[in-house]
Amino acid sequence: MADTPSHRFPREAAPAAEGARDAAILRKYGIEPDPVIEAYKRDVDRTLLRQNLARTPDERWQVITQALRLQEELRAAGAKARGR
Repeated sequence: MADTPSHRFPREAAPAAEGARDAAILRKYGIEPDPVIEAYKRDVDRTLLRQNLARTPDERWQVITQALRLQEELRAAGAKARGR
């Protein structure tokens, strides 16, 4: 699976600038930004969201399947180590 080309998405804006831009868009439509949502958005890496959305549904399914297999292997290894 190829990585997302760097030219596809512009360099990520600084979180404060991006938050201010989001707030300005909301206010344009008469909506005041929710401070709780704004606080959580600071901790979201939007580059990962964009990379995932750049994948095809099949590629996303492959990633999910690989993660599930890893989780199952880790669970089995933990059970074996605990003697279950």
